Amino acid sequence: MARNNSKGRLLIVDDSADTRELLQRILSSQGYEVLGAVGVAEALKLLEGTRVDLVITDLKMPGISGLDLVRHIRENLKESEVMMITGYPSVEGAVAAVKSGAEEYLPKPFTREELLAAVDRVMEKLALRRVGSIQIDRRIADTLGIVGESEAMQKVLKAVSKAAAGATPVLVTGEYGTGKELIARAIHYSGSRAEAPFVTVNCMGNPDEYCEKQLYGYRQSTGAGAMETRMGFLQFAEGGTLYLKEVSNLSYAMQTKLFRLLEDRQYREIGSADVRPTNFQVIADSDKNLRALVDKGAFREDLFIRLSMNTISVPALRERGNDVVLLARHYLTKLSKEIGRPVPRFSDHALEVLKNYSWPGNIGELQNLIQRLVTETDGDVIDVPDFPAPMRYSVLGTTGLNRSLAEMEIEHIRNVIASVGGNKTQAAEILGITRKTLREKLKQQANPKADA
Repeated sequence: MARNNSKGRLLIVDDSADTRELLQRILSSQGYEVLGAVGVAEALKLLEGTRVDLVITDLKMPGISGLDLVRHIRENLKESEVMMITGYPSVEGAVAAVKSGAEEYLPKPFTREELLAAVDRVMEKLALRRVGSIQIDRRIADTLGIVGESEAMQKVLKAVSKAAAGATPVLVTGEYGTGKELIARAIHYSGSRAEAPFVTVNCMGNPDEYCEKQLYGYRQSTGAGAMETRMGFLQFAEGGTLYLKEVSNLSYAMQTKLFRLLEDRQYREIGSADVRPTNFQVIADSDKNLRALVDKGAFREDLFIRLSMNTISVPALRERGNDVVLLARHYLTKLSKEIGRPVPRFSDHALEVLKNYSWPGNIGELQNLIQRLVTETDGDVIDVPDFPAPMRYSVLGTTGLNRSLAEMEIEHIRNVIASVGGNKTQAAEILGITRKTLREKLKQQANPKADA
C-alpha cells in the first residue's frame, strides 16, 4: 500500500469494530494513513509486509494479548512505536505496558484531544529517534565527493540527516556550482529510499507540453487501433526521490500543476482517465531567490511555501574556509589516479592562492581548474604560475587599492567566464546581467576609447 501523505502510517489493533472505526475517523482527519486489525494474529500478518510508524493496540483481546504484541514490536520492529489503550485501566496494567515497551498508556474512555496529544507525543519521539540514528555514510559522502570540515558544511550535513529521516519536500538553495545536486543525492542515499530510484528532472528551457509528457507519461493513438505508451518521471520515481533541478525555471502553469501534484499526491497520465497515487520524496533546487520571485509574481507563493518547509542552504566555496584546500587535494588525488599519473602536491604559495581566491564559479570552477592542472602540468609540484592568468591576476590584485571600479568589474567578469569554461550564457546568469549586456561590457574593454 502506498504512503500518500507524510504524517505517518498507523495501525489500530482492537477487537471492537466501533473503536477501530472511531479511531480511524479521528486520526485520518489529521492526515494519518490508518490501517486496522481485529486482533494480534491479523496485526502480525500485516506487519510482516507493511511498514507502520505507530501501532495503537488494545490490552485485552481474545487469544493473544496486547502486551504480547507490544513485546513483539519492541523485539522485531525497531522503526515502529507502540501505544496501549484499554477499557480495564489499572496501575499494574500501566506498569506492565510500559515495561513491555509501550510509549503511551491511554485508559478508556478518552477524549479526542487526549488521543491526538498522545499520538503526537509518540510520533515526535519516533521522529527524534530516527533523526538521531541517521548519519551520512562515509562511503556515500566519499562516492559523491562531499568533502568539508567547515562549520558551514557541518551545518548542511546535519540538515541532510534530518531531511533523510523524513518525507517532506526539501528545497536546496545556493549559488551556481555549489554542489546542490550532491546534497540532494546525499539526502536520498542516506535515507530509507536509498534502494529506490533517484530521478532528475531538468526544469530549464523546455516547453510545457514536453515537460508534462516527460513528467506524467502519456498514452496516445498511433493509428489502426494501436496505442503508444510512455512512462513518465513520476512512475520511474515511485518509492524513491523526484529531484527538480532549477525549479525556478518552470512556467507559472507548470508550477500550478506541480503544486496540485504535491497537494493531491496523485496524477493522471496524459491521455488516460486512470488516477495513479504517488509515493516519492520531492527535492527541488534553485540558485535564484524564490522568495524574491514570489514577491515579483514570477513564482507561486503556495508552491514556495510547500517546497520551503525544509530548506537547506549550501554555502558558497568562498564561505567554507579551509574546505577549498581539502576539496582541491581530493580532486587532485582522484583525477590523477584516473589517468594513471603520480599525484602532485600544491606549493605553499599555491595553497594560499586557492584559499584567497573568490571562486565565482564555486566547486564547478575548482573542479575545472584541477582537471586542467592534472592534464597540463608535468612536475611533482603545482605552483602559482600553473594557474590560469585571470586567477593569478585576481589574487595578486587583491592587495592593491589603486585600480578603478571598471578594472575590477572587468576582472570579475573574466574570472566568471573562465570559471564556466567560456560559456557566456552561464556567466551572464551568474553575474545577474543579460548576455547582451555582457557582450557590450567585453566589447567596451576591448575598445576602451569607443565611449571617449
